[in-house]
Amino acid sequence: MLAIDNEAAAVVERIFQLYIDGLGLKSIAETLNREAIPCPSAHTPQQNRHRRGDGWQHTTVKAILENPRYTGFAIYGRWQKVEELLDPEDVAAGHVVRFRRSPQSKIVRSREPAHQAIVSVETFTRVQLELRVRRGSGPADQAKQERTRVTTARVYRLRARVRCELCGRKMQGAARKHAVFYRCSARTLVPGSPVAHLHPANVYLREDLLTWKVNAWIATLFDPEHLDETAEALAAADDDHELASVATRLAQRVATAEAAMARLRRALEAGWDPAALTEQYNAAVAEKRSAEAELSAVKVPESVSAQDIRKIPRAGRHDGGTRRGRRERHASAL
Repeated sequence: MLAIDNEAAAVVERIFQLYIDGLGLKSIAETLNREAIPCPSAHTPQQNRHRRGDGWQHTTVKAILENPRYTGFAIYGRWQKVEELLDPEDVAAGHVVRFRRSPQSKIVRSREPAHQAIVSVETFTRVQLELRVRRGSGPADQAKQERTRVTTARVYRLRARVRCELCGRKMQGAARKHAVFYRCSARTLVPGSPVAHLHPANVYLREDLLTWKVNAWIATLFDPEHLDETAEALAAADDDHELASVATRLAQRVATAEAAMARLRRALEAGWDPAALTEQYNAAVAEKRSAEAELSAVKVPESVSAQDIRKIPRAGRHDGGTRRGRRERHASAL
């Protein structure tokens, strides 16, 4: 059986989650390098002596996302050796051995889990479908894909939320010394398209001219006239119940595994052959550890009701939350 490297497993889980959240292969590699997380060849150099271990590459991230072994099943025949002639016109020149991906029909998967899983089959399948969608049918389809998340050193408050009215595309953040802008450049439009003739070379929008209007609008949502409606909408949009349901299912998996282990122990005490029950007991132990590991990673915050949300603006209106109150407290301290 393959053993779990807890440190590396946590990185693998995070890579799958980052891709589901919208990051691309290069963005994930950049994020891991920025946080100084060792790449596989740096984490286990004894197993990767032919690699330099100088950081994450997008090809490494892609190989992890496409590796079905992380689902807990044993996979055989993903790669096959192929001998190719160095020179097709000169057979005497010899040949070289290369590895190529096997067709799907030749790949064999075990019927039952062979080791502890790092990601679920559902998560792995979801990532494979997303990879296929983003890949498209060729480079042309990849160029048309709209990026959903991009890692940047600067924070853009309205990133991915501002679109150009002329072409409908997302505007890119562009920082200058005196202000932050959102820009839409015409040079990235398809040449000859109707929009390209009407689009200026660059369209700029200052962030500060927009954020104060957004803040003023948000303030109206919490005035006495709209507070009840806003509180109900925020409470209805709270997705903590999904995390709670996930935690409940994981707790049920732990309880089921413990019940199976207890049942097998009673069978041993009753005189059953230990050799016949060892495999079942080990599988129950592995299932319990897997569920407990997933459960420890799920953090369910306390849910906030509409009544709790209504109290927040009122708490900010008391004397200590106003500018006058802060001045009075400061004067009394002096």
